[in-house]
Amino acid sequence: MSHTSPQQMEYNLKVVRQFAVMTVVWGIIGMGLGVFIAAQLIWPELNFDTPWLTYSRLRPLHTNAVIFAFSTSALMGTSFYIVQKTCRTNLFSDKLAAFVFWSWQTVIVLAVITLPLGFTSSKEYAELEWPIDILIALSWIAYVIVFFGTLMKRNTSHIYVANWFYGGFIVTIAVLHIVNSMAIPVSFTKSYSLYAGAVDAMVQWWYGHNAVGFLLTAGFLGMMYYFVPKQAERPVYSYRLSVVHFWALISLYIWAGPHHLHYTALPDWTQSLGMVMSVILFVPSWGGMINGIMTLSGAWHKLKTDPILRFLIVSLSFYGMSTFEGPMMAIKSVNALSHYTDWTIGHVHSGALGWVAMITIGSMYYLIPRLYNQTSMYNVRWINTHFWLHTIGVVLYIVALWISGVMQGLMWRAVNAEDGTLTYSFIESVEASYPFWFIRFVGGLFIVAGMLLMAYNTFRTIRQGSPTVEYVDLPAKATKPAEQPA
Repeated sequence: MSHTSPQQMEYNLKVVRQFAVMTVVWGIIGMGLGVFIAAQLIWPELNFDTPWLTYSRLRPLHTNAVIFAFSTSALMGTSFYIVQKTCRTNLFSDKLAAFVFWSWQTVIVLAVITLPLGFTSSKEYAELEWPIDILIALSWIAYVIVFFGTLMKRNTSHIYVANWFYGGFIVTIAVLHIVNSMAIPVSFTKSYSLYAGAVDAMVQWWYGHNAVGFLLTAGFLGMMYYFVPKQAERPVYSYRLSVVHFWALISLYIWAGPHHLHYTALPDWTQSLGMVMSVILFVPSWGGMINGIMTLSGAWHKLKTDPILRFLIVSLSFYGMSTFEGPMMAIKSVNALSHYTDWTIGHVHSGALGWVAMITIGSMYYLIPRLYNQTSMYNVRWINTHFWLHTIGVVLYIVALWISGVMQGLMWRAVNAEDGTLTYSFIESVEASYPFWFIRFVGGLFIVAGMLLMAYNTFRTIRQGSPTVEYVDLPAKATKPAEQPA
């Protein structure tokens, strides 16, 4: 450990480096699993008659890996970096930050072991059993303490807007996880939800949709509000809009969960409330997208030569697209066609692969060289190749599932005029979906190929660099609000 003068303090970049490397590793594992189960839908014999490799066990492992291993590692790492840089101070506790990293990786490894073995609570995105849920809660509470403790000891008067989004996501996810995971254990590996029937479904989708709304949206908007201005070398387009965007988003998103339960046993008024809130949510979502894209005002020419900026800006286009599509699919008459079809899966992945993965990849390409004393990644051309592999993969994926989903919805509701019987059997709709499932599989191969290229580029960058040691000079007095991150 190097010595600092009384006017200096050393940033904790070690935990940021750990999370950055694991983001790339879990990205490959999570997306690779996705491609494998996509292949199983076309070639079911790929489960090799092994219970651990069946679609039903690997699918929750895939969702947990991409949401909690890949995405959350990225959020934890970038939040620890951004909160230090924008508050001009080091982390509240290095030991607690290390606990956050190691406990979170332990949670993920336990998921990799338990889900293929069939230990599941069967709640979507919350399948892990109660002992692991307790570890998640402890890890997250430590995360809360480190993040907000750092904010409390900041050396600036102003809290930069990225930290508002990170703070909102961190607090809300803690509440969502603890409330939805309330259970009565009957053994070490089995428990039953504290809630029953329609209430259980309501709590689950209040959790499930807000995992999307806060973890996969608010958290990544925090990432966007730091890395887009930094890479574009421009201030945020409208600081006022960023604050309005924050309060509108977090006030509205929490109500949107019931749109997952249209045409179920949930009371009709609850479904309608969820629908209305989802439709209104379109406005703050697009406010954030416009703010991000317009930050490029006067710097549009950089998109020609800067593949990192391309990742960041195209991710915002996907964010805009999926936050238009989501409210539209929440409208009951549209939902009657889309519900339970591939359209829903296409929508989720335009958000997950288009918005979340691309903003993460762009941010990692910005961050990794700076964490290892490099001016840029080992090979910038490879970043450009990765951009096109990923973009082509995502477009193939979502367009195939849009067509497949609308076709499924139309086939399921088609009736014969003479006697009112169904025109198609369910298996006919499955057969008709096969070509589109194959295109989805090919799209997935493109995406994973891009991630493997990223991993090699990261490996070479780390190998030729050395861990960065960075100090902050403590200011004599608090600084005034800045419209550009420090």
